[in-house]
Amino acid sequence: MKYRGSCHCGRIAFEVEGEIGEVLSCNCSMCQRKGSLLWFVPREKLRLLTPPEDMGSYLFNKHVIQHRFCPRCGIHPFGEGVGPDGQAMAAINVRCLEGVELESLRVKHFNGRAL
Repeated sequence: MKYRGSCHCGRIAFEVEGEIGEVLSCNCSMCQRKGSLLWFVPREKLRLLTPPEDMGSYLFNKHVIQHRFCPRCGIHPFGEGVGPDGQAMAAINVRCLEGVELESLRVKHFNGRAL
């Protein structure tokens, strides 16, 4: 299935393809504050409709995940990094996708504070 997503103001827009199985709720210092529900997909499944230079990027802790955000409205629609297997990945904030019923998602809790 193809989903369309964006930040609140629409400056950052994207499409992502795949089936949402479960989403991750992380309690690290960043995710807890953002309230993200993350769906991990191979990076090639994410198609940007916004030039990368229009996005902000934030790195923290080990500086391995680029937390993308909108400089205008502040929303964090996704992050980019590399998985343990070396594959480029995207962490999609499903709260930023159109037409997703959040109540229907299976949520896995992850202890990111322990990292």
